[in-house]
Amino acid sequence: MTQEFSGQPPHFFDAHTHVQFSGYGEGDDRAAVIRRAAEADVWMVNVGTQKDTSRAAVTLAEQYPEGMYAAVGLHPVHTSHSFHDEQELAMPDTGSAATAFTSRGEVFDADYYRALAVNPKTVAIGECGLDYFHFGDDEPREVQIQKQKDAFLAQIELSKDVKKPLMIHCRSAFEDLIAFVRPHAHELQPGVVHFFTGTPDDARALLDMGFSFTFGGVITFPPRKGKAQGDYDEAIKLIPIDRILSETDAPYVAPAVYRGKRNEPAYVVHAVARLAELKGVSAEEMKSRIWANARRIFLEK
Repeated sequence: MTQEFSGQPPHFFDAHTHVQFSGYGEGDDRAAVIRRAAEADVWMVNVGTQKDTSRAAVTLAEQYPEGMYAAVGLHPVHTSHSFHDEQELAMPDTGSAATAFTSRGEVFDADYYRALAVNPKTVAIGECGLDYFHFGDDEPREVQIQKQKDAFLAQIELSKDVKKPLMIHCRSAFEDLIAFVRPHAHELQPGVVHFFTGTPDDARALLDMGFSFTFGGVITFPPRKGKAQGDYDEAIKLIPIDRILSETDAPYVAPAVYRGKRNEPAYVVHAVARLAELKGVSAEEMKSRIWANARRIFLEK
């Protein structure tokens, strides 16, 4: 379904956030976070990480006629025994499934996710991918990697089926991820690699496959003591501006001005300002370009 945006001014766009997580679940807290985002002119994609948070993302998006969208998928760390994250559990009113993933791995249920994926408020599949940073102690590493790859392949196939882009998570696994995705790249809708932490060479390989990249609060941090900003700034500078989007990954990784506090979509403006500096354009130009990129990737289908 093609959405109409003719004549509409550019909005800030948080391409990867998690307002449906229980980190925003107290009283009017979530509504206040969304209200602050609206006041800051921020549109957003709330991203699922397993069954319950994916369903909650769609449920939340359906409550708003515009500016609120969902991505649905199974995060690689939740394919095996996962760590407990109290901020990640979905909205309290979405059922008992919210706690299930904290004690056992989830097997990707294609029918369940497809039912969510075809919803018109769902604009991407994920977050999905590979994560070689977090491994549990109850299974061999190779077994956990294979589970991640099985779930990732199933989500690649779902992306092809529903013709919606991938929302990729990758940590400490770029070489494997690039090799895994490459045979499918020509069949995929151009997707995004969120919270990109790869090298410039990784960026080039993913650019060649049509991917775009999201950047958030971490790019506003000062360099670590005794270390240059290095590959992060270099990668952002080499990526064409029409392949760059902003994100918060809220409630995590608040920008430097709010470091140590809970993140929220309204803070995406700080990532946009830093991206503008690195790309040598005005903040307004960066906002406009990101909005155009978001429309092309997520909204104009």
